[in-house]
Amino acid sequence: MALETWLIKVKTAISSSFDTVKASTPKPKLSPKKSNVGVLAFEIAGIMSKILHLWQALADKNIIRLRNESISLEGVRKIVSNDESFLLGLACAELAENIRLVAKSVSRLSRRCEDSNLQSFDRLFEVFANTGHDSLCWVLNPKDMEAKSKKMDRYVTITATLYKEMEELTVLENGLRKALQCNEYESSTKEQKIVDLQQKIIWQKQEVKYLKERSLWNRSFDTVVNILARPVFTVLARTKLVFGIGHGCPAYLPRSLSASATVHPTENPNTCSFVSGPLKSSKLEEKKDSNNGFFESNSKLLKAPTTTLGAAALALHFANLIIIMEKMIKSPQLVGVDARDDLYAMLPSSIRSSLRARLKGVGFSASDPVLAGEWRNALGRILGWLSPLAHNMIKWQSERSFEQQNMVPKTNVLLLQTLYFANKEKTEAAVTELLVGLNYIWRFEREMTAKALFECANMNGLLNDFKC
Repeated sequence: MALETWLIKVKTAISSSFDTVKASTPKPKLSPKKSNVGVLAFEIAGIMSKILHLWQALADKNIIRLRNESISLEGVRKIVSNDESFLLGLACAELAENIRLVAKSVSRLSRRCEDSNLQSFDRLFEVFANTGHDSLCWVLNPKDMEAKSKKMDRYVTITATLYKEMEELTVLENGLRKALQCNEYESSTKEQKIVDLQQKIIWQKQEVKYLKERSLWNRSFDTVVNILARPVFTVLARTKLVFGIGHGCPAYLPRSLSASATVHPTENPNTCSFVSGPLKSSKLEEKKDSNNGFFESNSKLLKAPTTTLGAAALALHFANLIIIMEKMIKSPQLVGVDARDDLYAMLPSSIRSSLRARLKGVGFSASDPVLAGEWRNALGRILGWLSPLAHNMIKWQSERSFEQQNMVPKTNVLLLQTLYFANKEKTEAAVTELLVGLNYIWRFEREMTAKALFECANMNGLLNDFKC
């Protein structure tokens, strides 16, 4: 009994000594594992693509094209504005809005970073946009930006490949699932098919794993935001430099559309020439506005004036209407009565009224080939400047639709090159002119066709009489 008591005391002593050692021994601190972006890699690749697209849009050759071609389009000068500073302001405002949306996406990612500077991206970017103060020196020089662009481009390419390979893996796994459930084949054939699919899946998984290591998938939020933040700052700095905007506030630009941009205006005597450096204009002045920051002021500029198709929510409708008329004018002989009625049903009430007024008193005969030729030439001239704006409207809208919002724009079409800012009254006048001309050449083609059929019928009758 005494022995048992002694053994219990010894065991208790040893146990307490172990507990003392365990308590005194400090536990090793485990560094928290940084979370990777995972499936967000595909969204991040889209953000990178948009940054690259914006940077390319601000390249010297594209800025020269903007100055010499985009804002000088005949249709833009006729029904949008012939005020150069206003058009440059629209281009700048749209680029700024695109940068703001990209920065917003980066800001969402930055909230999941561990680095305090990266977490403050939203605040730092807003300060830089409004004051030009770059406390962390995130604006890159052209050489570094070029290197960063190449790095982002590689990530975009590899991540896109990863997406395709993951889709292929899903297809193989679905194929295996169906093969296991299928009873149409003989057992030996089925087994061989299953073995082949399993082997392909193993290889495909290895490929996916390899691509995940090389792509954005296995990168941390800190790594990704660190790659994105500096190019976004650089793109905004380049935008301000190109458009001659001071660091303090955005340039003040006139809001009203030019009253002299008529459907058939006289030739504008003011020529626009590109000079190296910022795009200067006597009307492009800097004005400090304490109530609005850089992005707020540009967003206001993009709001369509009340006299435009954009304000009336008719820009896309008019674009479709013009494109339909363009096809009809090219092949009026193929236009049936039903298609003509459908076109009329698309017309806004204001155009229907003006069209009825124009066609009032017009005879039903349309048999003058000279007049028909003159109408064709006139319609060709109008479509020459109006049609590009309509097609640009469709392109611009399709690239920004809900289904395509994560895709990268394939063109450099700007809103000013569309019908969005087009003067509603002047556009309606041009469309009415197209309808009047289309009405004549459509009736002319029908009369010529009817005449040809009548003559053919008479000829057949004569031949029959001759045979008799």
